[in-house]
Formats: sequence, structure tokens, C-alpha cells
Amino acid sequence: MNQPHYKRVLLKLSGEALMGDQGLGIDPKIVERIASEIKSIVRLGVQVGLVIGGGNIFRGLSASARGMDRVQADYMGMLATVINSLALQDYLERHNVYTRVQTAIKMEEVAEPFIRRRAVRHLEKGRVVIFAAGTGNPYFTTDTAASLRAIEIGADVILKATKVDGVYDSDPKLNSDAKKYEKLTHMDIVKKGLKVMDMTAATLCMDNKLPIIVYNLTVPGNLQKIIFGENIGTLISGE
Repeated sequence: MNQPHYKRVLLKLSGEALMGDQGLGIDPKIVERIASEIKSIVRLGVQVGLVIGGGNIFRGLSASARGMDRVQADYMGMLATVINSLALQDYLERHNVYTRVQTAIKMEEVAEPFIRRRAVRHLEKGRVVIFAAGTGNPYFTTDTAASLRAIEIGADVILKATKVDGVYDSDPKLNSDAKKYEKLTHMDIVKKGLKVMDMTAATLCMDNKLPIIVYNLTVPGNLQKIIFGENIGTLISGE
């Protein structure tokens, strides 16, 4: 049997991915399927860290645009990521995948505080670690949190799960002639203004030579194929 191409990964999920076709909240069927996909790579011995957004519950930036204090709104968004993290932890443990949630904001009754060395130890023991509450600071997105945590735990790659099969030069849902990129550099994201992740996150990955793979979460088996080195989605690297 082929050996996994990646030994430690950081999976980045948007909050919207958890709501499926619902307008808001968490779709149990979607979370169940995501948990099953994660289990398939954990069984291969791959160490998995996770960062989940909170946009299916609350978006701080949108609330700020409607007049709410930005700092207050961002903290509310961080709490939304904790709700999503606890939901995914529940479904993973139904699949007998041992999971720990670590939060950037202390709330010991429901999760551990983020401690890098403890997180790495959990990963080494085969536990999935879900990093919640972003970076713990307002004005930073969960993309930036994912980049930061991936660097801190020494991940081989960030796997950014989306609803499309890679990065395009324009929205493929609106433009049938949209061109898909097979490979990009971190600098391409900045220069072309591609909406893969925010500039802070992209710069963090570039400075630390951390590759990113953008792939379609909705296709069963994609995650495992990437782990075995298949060319799925779009690879973003420093080369």
C-alpha cells in the first residue's frame, strides 16, 4: 500500500461548509460526512489539525459593516467558531476518532486553552486537534489563524476545503470561461488579487514556505487522494 505523502496537515474549513444547503446553522449530514472523510486519513496515520470558520452562525465583518463595533463583532465570530468546533468534535468522536478542541480564548469548561507543545503532543498520539476562536485577536480572519497554527505545529501543508475544485481567475459559477489554475505561487495570490485567503495569511505561508492546496470538499474521497499525493485542486507553493 502507498505511504501517505503528507504526515501532518492543517485542514481549513469554512463555517459555511457545515451548513450545506441550509441558509444558516449546522447540517448534521454534512458534519457527519466531513467527520467520515477525516477519519479515513487519521486511520492512515496522518496527524490532523483543524481550523473552522464561524460564518454559518455569525460573521463579524458583516456585522461591523452594519454598524456593530468591529472588536465586539469579531469576538462574537470567534465564539461561533467554538460552536462549530464542538459540533465537529462530537461527530468525530462518534467515529471513534479521539479529538481535542483548543481555544485561543480561555474557556476551560468546554475546551483546552491553546498550548502549542500540548497540541503537538496530542497530534503525536493520533488525536485530531481542532483550533477554535481564531487567533484570539480581533481584526484577524480564520484563514490567518489556520496559517499561524499550521506553522506553529509544523504542518506539511494547509488543505483549504471549498465548494469548488480549485482556484479560478474568476467565479466559475458566474463565468463559464473561468480558467482554473493547477499551480500558483504565494506571490500570485497577492499580485493577482485572488480570493484564496487574506493577504496576512498568504504572506505568513509565503514567509514560512508552507504550501496550500485548495480542493473541493464536496467530492467524497478527495481528501484521501490528496494525502496520497494525487494532483487534486490547486497547489499554491513558493516555487
